[in-house]
Amino acid sequence: ILQNAATSILNSGVQTISGIIGGILTFIIGFIFSIYLLMQKENLGKQIKQTLYALLPLKIADKTISILSFTSQVFSRFISGQCLEAIIIGMLFFISMSIFGMPYAILISVLIAFTALIPMVGSVIGCIVGVLLISITSPFMALMFIIMYLVIQQIEGNLIYPYVVGNSVGLPSIWVLVAATIGAQVDGVFGILIFIPLSSVLYSLFRIYVKDRLILKGVY
Repeated sequence: ILQNAATSILNSGVQTISGIIGGILTFIIGFIFSIYLLMQKENLGKQIKQTLYALLPLKIADKTISILSFTSQVFSRFISGQCLEAIIIGMLFFISMSIFGMPYAILISVLIAFTALIPMVGSVIGCIVGVLLISITSPFMALMFIIMYLVIQQIEGNLIYPYVVGNSVGLPSIWVLVAATIGAQVDGVFGILIFIPLSSVLYSLFRIYVKDRLILKGVY
């Protein structure tokens, strides 16, 4: 029994260590690849344009490049809007914690701001760590922090996030919430990161199509 248990523990440990090492290596390779991609982005962009013009008719190539350029702008604005939203929520936590005299105000606020870069759900991680840190000093303060988090989370989720990120990607607030919900159901955090700017692109293209159709039919 002991031999089987030791073997099982050893195998689990090896698998865990292998998974951690594999994750670290994947991150390093992806990071290096992204650096090379950014360094060569002008050359790659030029090659893609040449390929499109070589393989597609002129009008289709122009339209494709226009859509790709617009998509790139939307994703860039989404990232900047996400960073702005993270700064705002971090400041809200710092001000609120300072008013109530809670410990580790700067540390927890910065942690929540970083985790808030994950759309909609990222601040939950910072909240859990914050509760653990504050409970060491005062369980009552930890309870107050949870209540304060729930209040700020409602403000952030219903007002700040849809307004800031929605404006940055040109998507109405209601559709930001819809895109985030669908993205979370499809592929979790990664789905949220992709679906919000992607929905903005589709929304804008459909709006342009509708306006063109209305003009064509003489309806304004």
